[in-house]
Amino acid sequence: MSQVKSKKRVSDHGEVFTNEREVNAMLDLVKHETERIDSRFLEPACGNGNFLAEVLRRKLDVVNTRYPKSQIEWERNGILAISSIYGVDILEDNAIECRDRLFSLIYKSYNTAFGINMKKDFLQSIKFILDRNILWGDALDFTNPVNKKPIVFSEWSIVLGEKIKRRDYIFQFLVEKSLQTSLFNDIGGAADIDEPVKEFPPIHYLKLG
Repeated sequence: MSQVKSKKRVSDHGEVFTNEREVNAMLDLVKHETERIDSRFLEPACGNGNFLAEVLRRKLDVVNTRYPKSQIEWERNGILAISSIYGVDILEDNAIECRDRLFSLIYKSYNTAFGINMKKDFLQSIKFILDRNILWGDALDFTNPVNKKPIVFSEWSIVLGEKIKRRDYIFQFLVEKSLQTSLFNDIGGAADIDEPVKEFPPIHYLKLG
């Protein structure tokens, strides 16, 4: 059964939230992808994150299973997990809630694994990525609903083992140029698209924030 916040939001924006059972049933259809730490997911009407939260939960289960004792490997793969998840929602409060929800999931998992040894820099990097991956925007016209600036997503790639490279792409161009099911291909490059609108030098993934 789907859920709603208000009749007005349904009327104005067609906002309906999918419940947990339906989310899991749909994600189970691509179960092998949800369990790949670096598999990229985009939800163009992400709401407050029902689908994306479950994707992240599954990815973190894999991280916790593979790297329960190595904090460095956990952090590196935690960055991979969160940086491969993208969302857009036409309502600003949903985008904010989705970011907070995803951050809370990774914070709790990180805290459970390493407790007092958690690194503030890691958490700041997670917030930095979420601010660029979960956006307030209209996925139908590819712009911000208020300022009408184009939606720009960041592609993140781990390089040299401990550094992350960021490249920014215009969302509309990604959609128009790619016939793939994900934003980017699986070898770290953009899928069938031209040059990024902006490219940043590699930086240690704990220093993003």
